[in-house]
Amino acid sequence: MSIKSDNRHLYLQVIDRLKQDIEQGVYKQKEKLPSEFDLAKQLGVSRATLREALRILEEENVIIRRHGVGTFVNAKPLFTSGIEQLKSVTDMIIQAGMKPGTIFLRSSIQRPTEEDIRRFSCSANEEIIVIERVRTANGEPVVFCIDKMPKQLLPETFTHKGESLFNILDQEANRRITYAVAQIEPIGYHEKISPILECDPETALLVLKQMHYDEMDKSILYSVNYFKADKFSFHVLRKRV
Repeated sequence: MSIKSDNRHLYLQVIDRLKQDIEQGVYKQKEKLPSEFDLAKQLGVSRATLREALRILEEENVIIRRHGVGTFVNAKPLFTSGIEQLKSVTDMIIQAGMKPGTIFLRSSIQRPTEEDIRRFSCSANEEIIVIERVRTANGEPVVFCIDKMPKQLLPETFTHKGESLFNILDQEANRRITYAVAQIEPIGYHEKISPILECDPETALLVLKQMHYDEMDKSILYSVNYFKADKFSFHVLRKRV
């Protein structure tokens, strides 16, 4: 069906039409779109017009183009959050209307590295707890978490059964996290973590590194979280100064 129905540039009409088709389920998530020749013919536009529309849709992460394979509909993120909002992974999953879960992998008590000594302002004789977990949403693995805390913060009764380390620190250690300094970067396929998160080879990961501070500006938790990029979307509000 031709889309020549208004006076806007044709590539804008193509963008709207393809977004509408995706929203209505004509093209489903991760489904391959028709070839450029067939799609241009269906829409009644030139291939040059179609390519411009696809270029913009790719920039908007609506589609993904795989060289020599075709064009596919990107999976819509299940979780979206402002990076300026400090939320636990547990809270993000709950707010998406899903059930959070934890697959505990391992924990260890280690001597601090030079980076740990700098991060936590601790001595070389203090001990650091390192916890590795996989967080799930409705049973599906979505985040691989590595967390570090000074052992002295936690009581002897500390267990790994709680879902949220924020709540554990608040309730068991009486240390409330109030803010964090974060760094986020995308990476490609990770040999160890991608299989654990059941990622497709082309699924990227978003790595969020955060140093968490309490009400007294003391660093108490360092986290490195690997998010499946097709499940999570982060945004930030920027104001002109």
